[in-house]
Amino acid sequence: MIKSHLRAGTACAVVLSSVFWMSQAFAQQTPPAPAAPDTAQAPSTTSAGIVPEVVVTATGRPEEVTKIAGTIQVIDGDRITKSSAKSITDLLAENAVGFLSEWTAGQTSLNIRGAATEGQGRDFKSEVMVLINGHRAGTANISKLSVADVERIEIVRGPSSVVYGSQNMGGVVNIILKTGRTAPGTLLEASTGSWNLTQGKAQTGGVDKSSGIDWYFGLAGGNRLNYQVGGGAYESNTAWTREGGTGALGWQIDADNRVDMTVRTDGVYDTGFRGSSSNIYAFDTRYNQSIDFSYNGKTADDRGHLFLQAYYVQDVDALNNPSPLSNLNAVASRTTMDYNRRQIDIEGVRVQPRYKITSSNELLVGADWERDWILSTRTRAGGSAVTQLSPQDNNETDQVFAIYAEDAQTLLDGRWTIRGGLRQTWGTTTLLATPYAPTLIPGSTNYQATTFSAGSTFQVNDWLTGRLGASNGFRAPTATELGSNFTTTPIGTTTFGNPNLSPETSQQIEIGGTITTRDARLDLALFQNIIGNRIQAQTISSSGGVVVQQYQNNPGNIVVQGLEVQGEADVHRMLGLAVDPGTRWSVFTNGYYNFQMTDYGANTNITGTNQATRMYQYEAAIGTRYGKLDAEMPWNVSLLGQLRGPMYYNTEESLNPILFPGQVRNSTVYYKDAFWVLNTRAEIEVRKGMKFFAAINNIFDINNSPIFIGLQQQNCGDNQVAQNGSCGNSMPGREFIIGGQIRF
Repeated sequence: MIKSHLRAGTACAVVLSSVFWMSQAFAQQTPPAPAAPDTAQAPSTTSAGIVPEVVVTATGRPEEVTKIAGTIQVIDGDRITKSSAKSITDLLAENAVGFLSEWTAGQTSLNIRGAATEGQGRDFKSEVMVLINGHRAGTANISKLSVADVERIEIVRGPSSVVYGSQNMGGVVNIILKTGRTAPGTLLEASTGSWNLTQGKAQTGGVDKSSGIDWYFGLAGGNRLNYQVGGGAYESNTAWTREGGTGALGWQIDADNRVDMTVRTDGVYDTGFRGSSSNIYAFDTRYNQSIDFSYNGKTADDRGHLFLQAYYVQDVDALNNPSPLSNLNAVASRTTMDYNRRQIDIEGVRVQPRYKITSSNELLVGADWERDWILSTRTRAGGSAVTQLSPQDNNETDQVFAIYAEDAQTLLDGRWTIRGGLRQTWGTTTLLATPYAPTLIPGSTNYQATTFSAGSTFQVNDWLTGRLGASNGFRAPTATELGSNFTTTPIGTTTFGNPNLSPETSQQIEIGGTITTRDARLDLALFQNIIGNRIQAQTISSSGGVVVQQYQNNPGNIVVQGLEVQGEADVHRMLGLAVDPGTRWSVFTNGYYNFQMTDYGANTNITGTNQATRMYQYEAAIGTRYGKLDAEMPWNVSLLGQLRGPMYYNTEESLNPILFPGQVRNSTVYYKDAFWVLNTRAEIEVRKGMKFFAAINNIFDINNSPIFIGLQQQNCGDNQVAQNGSCGNSMPGREFIIGGQIRF
């Protein structure tokens, strides 16, 4: 196992620091990667200032940000390298991408503009599309994914289903991996910290100009023991182990043709999962593996382009979630083992030709084919009344074929861009026989969906660009949602399928603008996203801990209206301050405020409110970084503030009936206040290629959680008779990290 080779720590601390992005400063320290040809993995570039110019995710092709009618958020390589994030979840939280329900180090769901990934990370039930190198990742659980081999992340806020199809109702998160072109050289890094944290990574890449071949190989791993919450108490069963590796090989055949291959594996192993019942006996292993091949070609006159991609993905969630103590089950029905293993295999092909019909018009067409199959098993043991039950997911296969087109027309010497796209999707979902589910009736259900996008951008002058866009998205029902009787949780919740379900939908409009100067960038977006036909398990009856539900299309929409902001600036230059050469002081912010988040389908007799749940009303990341880049020993120090919340939460916790009388689990809605978390990070390059860094997370040691109401504390907010060995859930308290890095 690679973890045995990577558990090394280097003890050398400098100054307090945190994450911040300043791509211009980083470019002065590291030579730029060789320019990539036209490719869906081409790296974003930066202007003379600090603005990313080119992204690939929004329209499936390299394109200037200012010509895209949607809101794009980029987390670039500089911000990633200067972050203490241990997973994609940590990184997205540091950049206020959206609401993150961080259940454990191995499980998180993400909500963008009212659409969410599924709580257990089931990609096929997600409303936000997670991609790796432009293809479906196979998981919506971003906590199982490491940041070690990530070159950058591009986030499209809002539906982009014309290019990406089903499961894209709130946005796209495209994780773009390193290659020999974007990460040349060799890097060795090790760090250690609080709660026996040990982390390490080794990476090497390069380009052979004579043959046109480039390569990249990376290994990373780490682990940490149980952490302490704010105030000092240990929270049991929060240890984790992480392992992963990536290999990439590319061949620049000639100036017009290129092929790439990437092989990777990433995951968490034997990771504690406390869940809503503070379970100290549950452990998860979750990993994601993929291989993809791509071809990029163009004609000699640069008018015709062709992108081909084939990929295979395997995603595994192996969950042991027993309930040995909870009084929600009778003694004879309590489990000492409840092992559920779900494996998703995906194979797919994408074909995207595009052609410049005129110098000002480009047409992209595409065809996607994808097939996936889900196999689940479940084994239970415990008291005399424990029986074998069906897995949390029924077995199924899905096959999808789609064709689409998007045309972009520029006018007024390129200042005005008008674009529109249309996609037609045909799919077949097949329910298969599943262990211990004799009532299932295997069979197939066909569906089709038509989605669109339309928008325009206009460059008002050299520093102001405006945009207007509209689009829609959908998520097809799964075989489990369409199917018959199955048991979904180990505490006695039985949910029935519904063969009459229709796909979930979203409809969005937005208007925005970007102010760009050499010294600063400010982007504002005003949006409305309507989530309709939501597929939800509605409770039919509940008695003695036994809950009966059925999947239904909720007739009431969720309407989310909000304002989003992204900003960054070089403070010295913007204010005209005189500074020593090489000194940099920068600030950045990302955030949003949802001034309407109404659930018109809420049963207010139970919930007490029609506010949409499990999404923040507002969130922000505000940071600053100061450094000296041309000193004998270059250094920088950063500070990041994360504002989390507030939100309305229909918690799965069984709360203390004295403190929270009348609770109906999963239904009664509570208001959870906002809170701040401050992180800091610093680094110093003691000699060329040798760097030391130190970080403190949660500087003020607060005791809180992004989602849980019953925290780990003296006065337990959870109903202790429903717990499994502990009480409450809190995020980590104050954490110290120190480490070193060598580049050559």
